[in-house]
Amino acid sequence: MAVLYTLLLLVTCALSVVMLLVLFALRRSRTPGVRCWFAANAAATLALPLFAARGVAPDFLSIEVANFFMLGASGFMLAGYRRCFSRPVPLRMLLAGGTATLALVAGFHYILDSLPMRIVAVSAFHGAVCLAIGLTVARVPHSRTRYPFRFAACAAFALAFGHFVRLGVYALQAHGHDGFLDPGLWNLSFLAFGTLALPLLTIGGVMIVYEELVARANELANRDFLTNAWSRRAFFEIAERERNRALRGHPALSLIVFDVDHFKAVNDSQGHEAGDRVLVGIVHQVQSIIRSVDYCARLGGEEFAILLPDADRGQARAIAERIRASVMEASATAGMPGCTVSAGVATWLGKPETMVELLRRADDALYGAKEQGRNRVVSAEEMAPGEPAAAHAAVPQAAVCAHGR
Repeated sequence: MAVLYTLLLLVTCALSVVMLLVLFALRRSRTPGVRCWFAANAAATLALPLFAARGVAPDFLSIEVANFFMLGASGFMLAGYRRCFSRPVPLRMLLAGGTATLALVAGFHYILDSLPMRIVAVSAFHGAVCLAIGLTVARVPHSRTRYPFRFAACAAFALAFGHFVRLGVYALQAHGHDGFLDPGLWNLSFLAFGTLALPLLTIGGVMIVYEELVARANELANRDFLTNAWSRRAFFEIAERERNRALRGHPALSLIVFDVDHFKAVNDSQGHEAGDRVLVGIVHQVQSIIRSVDYCARLGGEEFAILLPDADRGQARAIAERIRASVMEASATAGMPGCTVSAGVATWLGKPETMVELLRRADDALYGAKEQGRNRVVSAEEMAPGEPAAAHAAVPQAAVCAHGR
């Protein structure tokens, strides 16, 4: 039995070393919590060999010192999860709980030597920490992949349950029910279960960090580097998704296409840096006007598109007018001298119309606004049927599709 104890403890130690290597590889991610998880596994690699050395090393090392590091490992694990989700770390509670637990361990070693009561004390602390981790993860809103969060929460709750069962079993042993259960068999079973505790919690944390890194990379790939508007590629993915949603019973879907009037003159007279500031400022104005469910994307150069789910023709026209007026007002105060925008508005006609066709109608309306003198909004319905703006009519459909327009 002692050989199995030692083997399980050394296996756990080896798993903690593996987790250290994994966490070391994540050090450059700058994700909050990774350093705490690294410290937790480092503390475990110090504690576990001391536990395994029981009977060989002095009792002070294999009991008090070993439990000190293991309690610290649990505390660091909770701190890592709290920091990962930008939650305050209950440092005082952890210190108070850890100190009280260590004092009980020492008391049940030197004053009343009782292995079951030492196990009860440490099980209460580890169980409470695992429960706190599970609650922390379960309460975090996650709009992306749910699996990493569910894995971490379920692992934490299962470990908390195991610790509390262990607490109950050894509390009965401590009260004189020596024949109720074989402490050696149950201790081996709980030790085998506990072998997975820290690695499981670490794996859950690593999965969450990986999910966040992937989401961050996708966000960067789908955003325009200058204005932080959605990229053209992301826009068409979103537009197709919203069209499918509209087909399922939300038919109102509108599109605004706008660009900056005489933008080339701004670049030529004030330089490209000034032009960049104009684009950034305009997107800032747009984001302050549109709803949280709307999408503003940069199609290229100074041309932008705004997709408006659940917005009819009148609502889309009103938003476009607000944007036009806001840009004109800001041009006098926000470092965009004389800048105005022209906009075309189109509302989805229903199932037969593709997003490319909707964009084409909004583009026709934009060119109609240009022809009518700029700094104005024109709806696709105002254009003569079958007669797109002359400047745009010459652009073949193949070229429009090739440019994502």
